[in-house]
Amino acid sequence: MSLFNTTYDVIVVGGGHAGSEAAAAAANMGSQTLLITMNLQNIAQMSCNPAMGGIAKGQIVREIDALGGYSAIVTDKTAIQFKMLNKSKGPAMWSPRAQSDRMQFAECWRTMLEQTDNLDFYQDSVNGLLFEGNTIVGVKTALGLEIKAKTVIITAGTFLNGLIHIGEKTFGGGRAGEKSSTGITEDLVKFGFEAGRMKTGTPPRVDGRSLDYSKMVEQPGDENPEKFSYLPTTNTLKKQRSCYLTYTSPEVHDLLRKGFDRSPMFNGRIQSTGPRYCPSIEDKIDRFATKDRHQIFVEPEGWNTVEIYVNGFSTSLPEDVQDEAIRSIPGFENVKFFRYGYAIEYDYFPPTQLKHSLETKLVDNLFFAGQINGTTGYEEAAAQGLMAGINASLKVRGEDPFVLKRSEAYIGVLIDDLITKGTEEPYRMFTSRAEYRTLLRQDNADIRLTKKGFELGIASQERMDRVNEKIRKTDLFIEFLKNTSIKPEVINPILEKKNLALINQSIKIYKVAARPQLDLEDFFSVDYIKAFVEENDIDHEVLEQVEIHLKYSGYIEKEKQNADKLNRLEHVVIPVSFDYKKVKSLSYEAREKLTKIQPTSISQASRISGVSPSDISVLLVYMGR
Repeated sequence: MSLFNTTYDVIVVGGGHAGSEAAAAAANMGSQTLLITMNLQNIAQMSCNPAMGGIAKGQIVREIDALGGYSAIVTDKTAIQFKMLNKSKGPAMWSPRAQSDRMQFAECWRTMLEQTDNLDFYQDSVNGLLFEGNTIVGVKTALGLEIKAKTVIITAGTFLNGLIHIGEKTFGGGRAGEKSSTGITEDLVKFGFEAGRMKTGTPPRVDGRSLDYSKMVEQPGDENPEKFSYLPTTNTLKKQRSCYLTYTSPEVHDLLRKGFDRSPMFNGRIQSTGPRYCPSIEDKIDRFATKDRHQIFVEPEGWNTVEIYVNGFSTSLPEDVQDEAIRSIPGFENVKFFRYGYAIEYDYFPPTQLKHSLETKLVDNLFFAGQINGTTGYEEAAAQGLMAGINASLKVRGEDPFVLKRSEAYIGVLIDDLITKGTEEPYRMFTSRAEYRTLLRQDNADIRLTKKGFELGIASQERMDRVNEKIRKTDLFIEFLKNTSIKPEVINPILEKKNLALINQSIKIYKVAARPQLDLEDFFSVDYIKAFVEENDIDHEVLEQVEIHLKYSGYIEKEKQNADKLNRLEHVVIPVSFDYKKVKSLSYEAREKLTKIQPTSISQASRISGVSPSDISVLLVYMGR
């Protein structure tokens, strides 16, 4: 099949986390897909930290897996450490995180993509887009090839006119050692798109053999590690590599400040906005001047490498300043650098220019995913890539787009936030951004989303069968607990051990097990309960579902009711190109914002900054409600 005379269903531009998930989703849905990337050796490379997941990000990885994406599988296969964060809080806050082997991660991604039917690869740089009217029809490469496509997904990461800064030195690049990409921004701006600049940074990588770990605090993985994917084809870790924790000091901060006059962040050379929640070390000591120390996490880059990622020391300061300051951190006195930290500026396109499907409003069949939309993080990028891949395939088939509601997934929150509110700084997901986080837990992503992925054709029959079995066993165990009584002489010894109030008559197990101080495993000493668990093969995942139901069912039900109320407004559709200027009762700001965003429903309109409840009331009256 020649590139010169083939029209692909989907072309994916860029092979990072967004591009990889987009290509996999589109191909698995049966679309003839071409992944074009500047270097096939760097598919799904971890450009920054060697880890997946974390607060709210772990929930996103689970959601990608539930829908049939690859990120969780690759993470499990290449993990060197696993931790469930926030375990001391309620289950809505539990967030899985894994350290990965950086080299194995990229290799595993490429292997999985190469084993995906309907997916072709081509190494080249895309430097132009082909349009017919307001529809995209293909791409133009640096070698001069014009490759035709029905849909195009741009996932260019930090490569669009990327500019790397180290101290007073500046040079073009998409990341260290790789050239930037030109041409795409220029074509889009000519077409009428609004573009902006953002900044991100990365810390130094150092030689682990030169560090003194005795001066640091060891950070081992969980004693009983879990995993990301719901599939049984990946395993939990049997051995893990530790990370280490150390701290900066006032001395380190003084040494860093000495270089501020040569820092591109402070001398005006970097004008763009950096990530608020992952600031550079110089930004931290400037913004939080009263803090005399900051955490530095020392993270290994893999099983068999001595390379170390210095998490918390992201910087664009000159090399001599980085060198001198880092040597004052306990354990780093004799450090040897593999490479210095740097900042990178790149083009992005404010995401209010997109529909919920991630298709652009200005150009038909053109989709954006990842950092081009102003996000930061592998997980946010991968989620957008998955959704763009799905929706590009659906567009080719002439079917309606696939959109997740805010009450259905963190992915729904992410995309709705981007296109409804926009972002002027790199967007990062947090649990606090999700108003329905009790519903959107990491443990139930499969129950929430696998059926949707299965109906789309990207989640396998095996996934669907496993979810149905999990739901069946959960319901079975809950019914058993509701219908089975326990006598005082059986339960009181268990309660006594926990210093809890005893019972004086038989009680349903469900009622006593709901006590917050008790775990279901406390009841496994009771023969008939243990027998039920063993006979019905009740595993850890089912136990977790039942435990959460016992303790939090009231909160979950209340949140479901709140979500249902708001979802009713999703059904109050606003006609396309509705003229808000003719509704004089709307505030001036509301008319301006609504005209720019063009929300598709009253619910979306209510989430736009500057649109007040009274503006929503006016719209509801106008829509005949």
